[in-house]
Amino acid sequence: MTLYMTSAQVIHQIEEELDEDEKDVILFLCRDLAPDLVTKLDLRDLLCTLNEKGKLSSAGLAELLYRVRRFDLLKKIMKTDKASVEASLVKYPQLVSDYRVLMTQLSEDMDKSEVTSFSFLLRDYMGGGKSHKNKSFLDVVINLEKVNLIAPDKLDLLEKCLKNIHRIDLKKKIQKYKQSALGANYVSGIQTPLLSAGLMDKLGLKNGMIKEERPIFGQNGISKPIKTSIQESEKSLPQMACDIYKLQSQPVGLCLIIDCVGNDADPLKETFTSLGFEVQCFNHLSMQQIDNVLHQTARLSKHQDYDIFVCIVISRGDSESIFGISQPNFRLPLHQIKKFFTGDACPLLLGKPKLFFIQNYVVPKDHREANSLLEVDGGDGKVSYHAWGPRSSSLHQEADIFWSMCKVNVSVLEEAPGSPSFYLHCLSQLLCQPKEKRSSLLTLHIDLNNKIYDWNSRVAPEQQYSIVIEHTLRKKIIFSFRRKKEKKDSHEQF
Repeated sequence: MTLYMTSAQVIHQIEEELDEDEKDVILFLCRDLAPDLVTKLDLRDLLCTLNEKGKLSSAGLAELLYRVRRFDLLKKIMKTDKASVEASLVKYPQLVSDYRVLMTQLSEDMDKSEVTSFSFLLRDYMGGGKSHKNKSFLDVVINLEKVNLIAPDKLDLLEKCLKNIHRIDLKKKIQKYKQSALGANYVSGIQTPLLSAGLMDKLGLKNGMIKEERPIFGQNGISKPIKTSIQESEKSLPQMACDIYKLQSQPVGLCLIIDCVGNDADPLKETFTSLGFEVQCFNHLSMQQIDNVLHQTARLSKHQDYDIFVCIVISRGDSESIFGISQPNFRLPLHQIKKFFTGDACPLLLGKPKLFFIQNYVVPKDHREANSLLEVDGGDGKVSYHAWGPRSSSLHQEADIFWSMCKVNVSVLEEAPGSPSFYLHCLSQLLCQPKEKRSSLLTLHIDLNNKIYDWNSRVAPEQQYSIVIEHTLRKKIIFSFRRKKEKKDSHEQF
């Protein structure tokens, strides 16, 4: 990757032009970029440090000036303008998180009396302690972050306080952020943190987007872009211009269902058949059989004619593996399931969405046999992944994956052996909603999370479901819904 460093002279010029409030805002925006340094260095030293570490390009610096509305400095020092920066922010990954931007926007919209009232309400949560009377809104947010009362995925308290000071308009801004965040840096769930920055970097993501080339703002405006880790070939650029995956083939794709419990295969088959999928079901498989089914499915030539692939696995397991119907000493690591279908292992699915829905009934350690081994039944105990076909595309091998995994204690099965998975039951219901209530896959999971959250609030801890959602999707998933009595070529978009 080629790095384009900003000169110390430019940083010095900018720092001299900013007032103290603007510096504080930029320091707040950069807290996630250097959490160990932002409280120790002044703005100039922090920017220089980020620059030396390759974390601050000229485009990033221009974004910071844009965030504090110093459009004069964009023109005077960065030799660009507001419109160019806005175009860059739409097309390329942002330097700062949407959460940080939201907090600065809320700060701009609140006057001193409202901040004082907001701080006073927090006494119920933080105690009397030190007065926040003369603190800015961002200072209060920083203190709340330190005690984990506010986070990118934890804004209920903030909404409640804004409602109590009658700023419903600001509360609506937070709700809008929550919805948009689901389709951006989306790793959401019950009892689950947001996707770590390290994992996002590993997957080549920033705010849920594939890393692309970013522009350089300099003496001549926009110049050559930064080369980052994931690039799109010229052949794939037309596809990227559209923000919705093409799902037009008939069948639309293959849906593979592996049900090692026996409660959910039939309703899931009905759901995905109604969505236009060819559904293949396999029940009560051993680990060797699961390995064989995944391997053979990845090699199917029909993938080249289909636009999407879905894999659903229901099994007992532990926190990191599934067992099938085998003894716990034979396991398949969860993360390896999707490796059968990545771009290098299954080239015919390259550039197409690959969706995984996993229901794992977790068996406590004291219920397992001793000397468990992390391996698959049969052969040499290892899973092999066979790549075949051409590999000429420059798409990232783990792009276009959606991973939705739900865990619950195996006691749920033992107490009600014939009961379906609440997670999969709700998923089927949401996918088959009436047209006017349907939404994209990512937005649908907001409702799914709410249903699981409501369930968890009413049951004992050992009956609670925990859902984790990760994705490297580049576009939206919008299914075609086909009623049974309609003609074969009729469908409705939702």
